[in-house]
Amino acid sequence: MTQRIAFHAPMKPPDHPTPSGDRRMARLFLDALRHAGYAPEIASDLRVRDGAGDPAVQARYFDAAKDEIDAIAARWSDDPPALWFTYHCYYKAPDLIGPALTERFGIPYVIAEASRARKRLEGPWATFAQCAEAAIDRADLLLAMTEHDRFALDRDAKAGQEVVDFPPFIDPGDTPPRKASSDALHLLTVAMMRGEDKLASYRAMAEAVHGLGDDWHLTIIGDGPHRTEVQAMFEGFGNKISFAGEISDTPLLRQHYEAADVFVWPGVNEAYGMVYLEAQAAGTPVVAEDWPGPQAVIGTGSKLTAKGDPKGLCNAIKAVGSDPDASASARLYILDRHSMTAAAENLAALLRALS
Repeated sequence: MTQRIAFHAPMKPPDHPTPSGDRRMARLFLDALRHAGYAPEIASDLRVRDGAGDPAVQARYFDAAKDEIDAIAARWSDDPPALWFTYHCYYKAPDLIGPALTERFGIPYVIAEASRARKRLEGPWATFAQCAEAAIDRADLLLAMTEHDRFALDRDAKAGQEVVDFPPFIDPGDTPPRKASSDALHLLTVAMMRGEDKLASYRAMAEAVHGLGDDWHLTIIGDGPHRTEVQAMFEGFGNKISFAGEISDTPLLRQHYEAADVFVWPGVNEAYGMVYLEAQAAGTPVVAEDWPGPQAVIGTGSKLTAKGDPKGLCNAIKAVGSDPDASASARLYILDRHSMTAAAENLAALLRALS
């Protein structure tokens, strides 16, 4: 009989209506668990995220989580799943449900993409940060998806707790991408138009493309509350820029990736981005700034540049765009290190060891 696994994504449930890399990764983990031979079921779709550090918001989440714990416990009764699997747990979105249920039913507890942040144990997120730390302490297995996260997880690991590297992954598809030749350099960006770091990335990109010359075109896919500001950054480029809006249709998005020569997204202060994996899986090399997130998912054929260096970003775009081997190298990197097949095989071995 196929073992059941309780799945929870407190940051953003897999069925949330708003697209994001976090939702995409949650869905991919569900697929990987199925490929690994398990039957994952979404234990709770409660979204626990406080982006502002508001104690009143946190208090409401605690009440909602208590109700969820009671309801799930009653539903499971004498038939709990084999283990609990949480995707993404950190100080703004801790797992408030898994620790109590795994303790009550005596089942293993696994967290993928757990992040510790000691400096948040004081300040407006202190209570949530403490809950995130307690959940991470409770876990039997931690899947570290970046070197940046792994450092703190190793440093504070509890006795008997296993911490393993688990690279972000994607289903690259069975069919190799078909890359069309073009005289003009075709650039692509896929990113939401939100404030702060997203705007900083758009600003860095707008500064970089000034030095590209004449034969290039940039397609920007995405939308959001700061669309007007983003459009203003690229006003001087005329028909060299196309705004395609938000695209959620996966095959259509894949066509855009395949049509591009270079995927450009600086990635200011970002965790790893699914768009980097999607681009490389489609045979499109990436240019980004040297932040921890891009470092975790960008490989051969692509380039990382110094932070805050628009000239370096521009030169990297030119170099990658003129490299005849970059496309094949980018896809091979994904097949070797970040594929669904590799993730499922890894999960199967790790979870069997917990049984």
